[in-house]
Amino acid sequence: MPKGIKHVLMERSLWKDSLCMRCKDNCTSDNCCAKQILDNQPDFKGQKSLVQEVVKSAGHMCIFLPKFHCELNFIEYFWGTTKRYLRENCDCTFMTLRDNMPKALASVGLDSIWKWEHRMKQWMEAYRTGLGARDAQFQVQAFSLRKYKSHRRITESVANAVERDGQ
Repeated sequence: MPKGIKHVLMERSLWKDSLCMRCKDNCTSDNCCAKQILDNQPDFKGQKSLVQEVVKSAGHMCIFLPKFHCELNFIEYFWGTTKRYLRENCDCTFMTLRDNMPKALASVGLDSIWKWEHRMKQWMEAYRTGLGARDAQFQVQAFSLRKYKSHRRITESVANAVERDGQ
């Protein structure tokens, strides 16, 4: 159960009646703002974000995804694709939107969903290794890009897949 800044500071004997809850002038003093005092406590400084904790504790089994973290929740890719379809097939009337919604939902293939899930796992692996958001993005992009040495060649796996589908 959340206690609140004042209660936590009172427990630690750090509360003073002259403290403001959060400075509006972005003060640089370490002792005028309750939030600033709490932020400077060693246990609060060492606290990892919920995303970092969940990714680390999940290991290779992804059972729980934090809410509102779009790169770790591949349903966001689904909604983005659905909204793009609706924008591209829109005449700005409610009737068209109502008619196009089932088509937009059906336009997303299962193979795309699998790719998004795989991409989400790459994000989790990048965070699990301790990378920050920017470095994790570069790692995911590097993994996602297929590098061909020639425009006239395809990889063996692609050739085998095409051969299997043709039979």
